[in-house]
Order: sequence, then structure tokens, then C-alpha cells
Amino acid sequence: MRVVLTCIMACLFFSVNASAKDDRLKFAIEPLLSSEKAKQALLDVPVYFAGQSHPAPTKTWGETSTSRKTNAFGKSEQEACEWVLLSALKVLQESALKNGMNAVVDIKSNYKHNEFVSSSQFECGSGTFVSGVALKGTLVKLP
Repeated sequence: MRVVLTCIMACLFFSVNASAKDDRLKFAIEPLLSSEKAKQALLDVPVYFAGQSHPAPTKTWGETSTSRKTNAFGKSEQEACEWVLLSALKVLQESALKNGMNAVVDIKSNYKHNEFVSSSQFECGSGTFVSGVALKGTLVKLP
């Protein structure tokens, strides 16, 4: 009898996990980038999402990408997504500096290799316990 109950419980457990939440959410970029949280988390390297105006680059290194995840447990979806966006942007900023550039332009969301282009929103994958953001952008030197 115990073996049967154990098998039933295991089947229930794995069937619930098989249909785990994997939502794609969109949130505003500007309020986050203007926040104190962003000022503390990000480097002094300008970031421009696709469609945002910026000075003409004097040099282009090329495109790079990053995919970051964060523990979403105990956080709202927006809080987790904003935190992981800041983490992903910082990786792009660090890459710019490492490669002798001073800005990242034409940033696009690229969650699960599905490009989402917006100058005002970013896309975040939100699961039950983990949230993720994938970005790609072009590393440049601005005047």
C-alpha cells in the first residue's frame, strides 16, 4: 500500500512541475532606470534601448548578449524582473568597458531567443521560482 501511495504522490508532484509557470511579461524601462535602485546597481556606462536616440558612435565593437536569472521567491513578478534586468544591463556595461567601449546601444530583449524590440519596455520570463531576462546590444564608443 505504501508503494502505491508513494507512486501516486510522485506522479502528482511531477505532473504539477511539468506545467510550471513560464509567463512572458513586459515592464516599463524608464521608471526603473531613473530609480535609486538603478543608480546604485549600474555603472556609469550609458545604455540605450532600440529606438532610443543617442549620439552617433565613433567606433563600434559589435553585438554581445547576456542571459541572467534571479530567484523570484518572495518577490513580486515586477520586482524580480526589474532586479534581473539591472543585472543583465550591468553585464552589458561591463562588457563595453572590457572591450574599450563606453556605451551600449540598440538593446533588445531576447528571452529564449525570441527578439522583442521596444524603446519603452523590456521582456522578462517569470516562473514560479525564477525570473529571467536576456538582452543583446551593440557595444560602441560615443563622443
